Amino acid sequence: MESRLDSMEQVCARGVAEGEASEWEADRPKEECGVFGIFGHLRAAELTYYALIALQHRGQEAAGIASISETGMHSHKALGLVADVFSRGRVEELMGSAAAGHVRYSTAGENTVQNAQPITVSTHRRHLAIAHNGNLVNARRLRIMLEERGSLFQSTSDTEVIAHLIAKSAEQDILDAVRDAVTRIQGGFALVILTDDRLIAVRDPLGLRPLVVGRVGESYCVASETCAFETVGAQFVRDVRPGEMLSIDRDGLASYAYANVQRKRMCTFEHIYFARPDSDIDGWNVHSLRKRLGALLAENHPALGDIVIGVPDSSISAASGYAERSGVPFEMGLVKNKYIARTFIQPSQELRDSGVRMKLNAVRSVVDGRRVVLIDDSIVRGTTSRRIVQLLRDAGATEVHLRISSPPYRNPCHYGIDTASKKQLIAGTHTIDEICREVEADSLEFLTVEELMQGFGYDGPELDAVPFCNACFTGDYPTLLPDAEADRAGTGETGTFVSL
Repeated sequence: MESRLDSMEQVCARGVAEGEASEWEADRPKEECGVFGIFGHLRAAELTYYALIALQHRGQEAAGIASISETGMHSHKALGLVADVFSRGRVEELMGSAAAGHVRYSTAGENTVQNAQPITVSTHRRHLAIAHNGNLVNARRLRIMLEERGSLFQSTSDTEVIAHLIAKSAEQDILDAVRDAVTRIQGGFALVILTDDRLIAVRDPLGLRPLVVGRVGESYCVASETCAFETVGAQFVRDVRPGEMLSIDRDGLASYAYANVQRKRMCTFEHIYFARPDSDIDGWNVHSLRKRLGALLAENHPALGDIVIGVPDSSISAASGYAERSGVPFEMGLVKNKYIARTFIQPSQELRDSGVRMKLNAVRSVVDGRRVVLIDDSIVRGTTSRRIVQLLRDAGATEVHLRISSPPYRNPCHYGIDTASKKQLIAGTHTIDEICREVEADSLEFLTVEELMQGFGYDGPELDAVPFCNACFTGDYPTLLPDAEADRAGTGETGTFVSL
């Protein structure tokens, strides 16, 4: 299984110090977080802990769990990996039969405990704990409005905007208050909200971010991915539908449609890159889908090679699919150090390159004297691809043909993926031939958007109405972008705002 837990770009947060992250980590898209919630289980906090371990690949810089009992809300969150945050009996301190958990990957420079989740709020009406995967495209405007009405913010997180909207709602009933809040936010969001007497789950109207429902005995749970259910022994029930709000309490599960859904736009990068291969999202198994994408690469963009290798870990499935379809043997030509901590930019290029080699090594006996077909899932800035190509050449590869199991990544994401601005994306400013020269490969090919959709089973006239967001490839954003437009117009407020 190719867990994203140990991926080269989402490195261990243990021992994080001040400084800039290395170019290696900066050259990959970063998922912002994962969520889990459970109601009506005597071991709620414990199961949430194990679920967060399974979701660790979605965020490695902070973790938190909130629980509710007769004595009130209990919470613990801190910077670091789940196992470090909840060492020495911390989980046992979280009493109650309902809990919500969160793992987070932050924008560089904003990894503070104030931004860790779940965010907890206590008012005269109720207790709330909110965990959020995604990003709001109108968060800044809402924040300004809330501040003008007296709200005081403790973090730079857009999740806190949601908390204030719920707390300030004129609706007395919590379901009505949550519905009131989520109809005012725009963008991508999968929310888990723990209250005094229920667990609420909400998925955005476009279904941009994933959210699934499971069951452990008589207890319901929700998670970002189904891999969390396997870990805690839960049975998958179904995906949360776009525009749906679920309420889980002592009476069971109830469903409410809070938005008029016209067209689903699930993020394709969840399947291409972020999700664990053993997860099922919106009806597609991630590993099987990636194998099909690799096979499509072999069919439409073949290369003359002696071996096929994948960049660990997210590209192994696609590489195996390419090898099966092409008949070229699959080999483990790259090995990743699973225990390396985060590295930071050092005073010299030589030391920076040494840090890269600590993370990934070529197997000389496998690649020496051979033509290598290298499969990767994406190219963002290009620096990582160039270094991997050089690693293979240094190990004796006679040729390196790079094949990417997604289209060129040309546009930044506004819905919960931490990617660079368009001018920093190599495909946003270079042709494929120019990228090939930049990364120093012998040849370079990407899947087209049409081929990507064929991997999901869509072809012909269906391509005009696929239920996916491909904005990072096409620039066709499924929503308006109020905050981004304000920034471009020079009217946005100053300051850093974190995507979660």
